[in-house]
Parts: sequence; structure tokens; C-alpha cells
Amino acid sequence: MSAGVVIVGGGQAGFSVASTLRACGYDGPLTLFGAEPHLPYQRPPLSKKAHTGPDGPEVALVPESFYRERDIALRLDDEVVSLDPAARTVLARSGARVPYTRLVLATGARNRPLPVPGAGLPGVHAVRSLDDALAVGAALATARDVVVVGGGFIGLELARVALAHGARVTVVELAGRLLGRALSPELEPRLRERHERSGVRVLTGTAVQALEGSRRVERVVTSAGVLPADLVVYGIGAAPRDELARDAGLAVDDGVLVDERLCSVSDPWISAVGDCARAPHPHAAGPVRLESVQNATDQGTLVGRRLAGRPPEPYTGLPWFWSDQGDVKLRIAGLRAPSDDVRLAAGDSPERLAAYAFRDGLLTAVETLNWPAEHLAARRLLERGTPVTAAELAGTTLGALARARRTTEVRT
Repeated sequence: MSAGVVIVGGGQAGFSVASTLRACGYDGPLTLFGAEPHLPYQRPPLSKKAHTGPDGPEVALVPESFYRERDIALRLDDEVVSLDPAARTVLARSGARVPYTRLVLATGARNRPLPVPGAGLPGVHAVRSLDDALAVGAALATARDVVVVGGGFIGLELARVALAHGARVTVVELAGRLLGRALSPELEPRLRERHERSGVRVLTGTAVQALEGSRRVERVVTSAGVLPADLVVYGIGAAPRDELARDAGLAVDDGVLVDERLCSVSDPWISAVGDCARAPHPHAAGPVRLESVQNATDQGTLVGRRLAGRPPEPYTGLPWFWSDQGDVKLRIAGLRAPSDDVRLAAGDSPERLAAYAFRDGLLTAVETLNWPAEHLAARRLLERGTPVTAAELAGTTLGALARARRTTEVRT
């Protein structure tokens, strides 16, 4: 077998690398390994739309013909189990040993397990894969009491899906507030109020101590009491799948450590992208690991271009995130630091809210609820590096400020 580019991981990041390589003219051997039997697919719909249809959600990124027409060798349901950087080969679960000239790790992340007694009972699910989502979707057809463990993006999305199916829903979060790592303390009470108003019960500062039931889960024992449950879904964070790199002697630290071009700091023939990569970023104080579709796609595109022979570029894309939680549409642009000064503002409707984060007097991140136009304005300004001060934003919006600036530029 001729050596070429080997991509380990069949998610959004791996697909982005492969499709970009061919789009940029790379015509050498190209192999994409996926641990699952499914074609590479979108993950965001899994927690936002846990489908119960007979064919499941339509989430494939492209049809199988896309890979065949571009001579991309798909090795699905064949997980890579080890790397040999010295020999430049990967070993697959099937026993195949595949050589590479360049290797890209796009292995993603795995759910953190629920560390309590009873977590293995039937009726207890995490959502990371398509099969997970299909199992939850099937369970929602009959579930009446759903307990969601974890008040992060996935937990809140699944809570609203369960509510839409007619279930009684309780979210149990160990921390004192929802979305503790992602959302500012100033905006979080407004988001929580909207979920509670919709009918979701929210218990923060509450520990899950055990799951109990005779043949399947029937109740959740928490520090705030016992909750009935015929379905438990948990999402308590994710850990990078960096064990292949670690076992091969590459530098890892909560992710594969890479430079600004997304090359491994240990081996220039190996790159890492997406949820498994920890990279330096101009919008962060140090190397950061970002879990988002935008990050996976952008990093995959950058590495695909570089491996196809385009001039190498540093990764500088503005981080942005989105989460659809029923009628709550949360959007985040930029990276907020805990020490940032956050100011709330309302739009022309009580449902529209924004939290503006300032660092050293300049806008650095924006969170919005149900205000897509303000989110897009924030992305444009932050991507361009346009400075915005708190004084300039007082009494107005980013959209209005951007329009006023464009008018001034035209006049001058």
C-alpha cells in the first residue's frame, strides 16, 4: 500500500481535512478511519433533535458517492488502535497496518462517565454518537419522568427535547449555575428563568448520589431528594480522545499539543484538529481546546490546505458557539475570561438579551439570547479586530454601532 495522508477520526474535523485536501488539488492516497459504522455525520442535531423516526435523523455530511468520486478510502467501523511515528504507520482494529506520509488526528472527545452506583442500568444514556441519539429518541416515545444530569449545552438541549415529547423533566446540575464554563453569571439567571418558565425543573448545587431500579432505572437519588425517573440522560463534560497520541509518545495535556499551524509539537509529520487538539489562539491567554463545529471545520480546512501544499497559515479563527434549547437560542462569539467586565442589554423585545464582555476596556466576547442579528454583528466586529469600548456601546447595540460607523466611513 502506498503511503499518503491518513486521517484518524470520521467526524466533522476529519471530514473537513479530507474534503479540503481534494478540493485543493491533493491527488495522493487519502485514507479516512472512522470508529463507527456510519458515514461521517453532523453531531449537533443529535442532542437538539433526538429523532424517533424509523430511519433516524438525516445527519450524514455527504453521501457515500462523495468519497468514491474523490478516491477517499473510507475505513468505517475500523478504529485505529496504535500509532508508530518512527515507522510512520497506524495499526487498525482489523489488523491492517497503513503507512502514512502525513497523519492527522481528528479523534474528537468522549463523554465523561457518570461516576455513581446504578449508572449502568437500562434506561441510562449518554449522547455522543448517532446510535446514542437513536436510543434516546426511542426511549422518549414512552418516557414520562426524565432526569437530565448536567446543565451544559447537551443537557439543556436534551431537556427541551424531552419536554417537547410530553415528559416531566428535571435538570440536575452539581455546580451552582447552569452552563458554568460557557455562560456569564450575569446572563445565566435569564436563561434559567426561561427554561423554568417552559416547565423544566432545574436543581443546581445538587449532587447525584445513585441511580436505582430493579430491572431498569426507576429513580435518581440526589442530595436534594429522590426523583422518579424512567429515563436518565447525562452530559457532564467531555475528555479529549488523546490516548493514541499519548501512547505513541506525543506531547499531550488535556488534548494533543500542537503549534499555531496545528502540527504536533512533538512530530512535524503529525497534525491534530478539532476536539482532541490543544492549540495556541490569539483570543485566549494560552493553548486552548475548543469543542465546537466551527472550530473543527476551520481547523480541518487549515490543515487540509497546508497538507495540499498551500502556504501554511496560523489558526486565528474567532471562536463562536451556538445552542438551540427549545425556544431559547443561545449564541456566543469570542472567549470570555472570568475577570471580564460583563454588561447586560436588552433588544427591542424582552426575549432578546445580550451580555457584552469587556477586557481592559475593549469588547472581547458577546453572548446573546434570541438575538441573531446582534450575534452576527458581534462576530463581524470581533473577527475584524474592530475595537469597541464600553462607552461607545452604552445605550446602543453592536448592530446600530456598526451601521453608524459604515455611514461615517462613506461620508469621509
